Amino acid sequence: MQIWQLLGIIGIIFLIMEIFIPSMFFLNFAFAGFICALISVFYKSFSGLVVLFFIFSFVSFLFLRPLLIKKFNKDNETGMQSKYIGQIVKTDTDISDSSGVISIYGERWEARSESGEFIPKGSSVKIIRNESIIMYVSKTGD
Repeated sequence: MQIWQLLGIIGIIFLIMEIFIPSMFFLNFAFAGFICALISVFYKSFSGLVVLFFIFSFVSFLFLRPLLIKKFNKDNETGMQSKYIGQIVKTDTDISDSSGVISIYGERWEARSESGEFIPKGSSVKIIRNESIIMYVSKTGD
């Protein structure tokens, strides 16, 4: 078996590991394995290729991983930004900083006043943010 074949197999193994354990960690080693496989066509020293493998793994961990995490994570957006945040709704109950309910898209949500002010039932409010199952709202100037 040639060195480039061994490094290619190592790259494939790490790629398969990344598929089954998606952490964007093993992808760095797969990347390094494939690059070293290409280099091994011209450079035959096994110990030199091992050093290059670790160097490429480290460099891709420093530069490639943050780029991929930023691209695929998208700031942990859950869809709340576009669907709920910024919408104007009517309150179902009185809302304070400790209790309240709103309805939006046929769903009932626990609501809290963002500023802590009391908002009476039937008032128009704007959804400012959410934390888990609680929407934080502020009174609009109806």
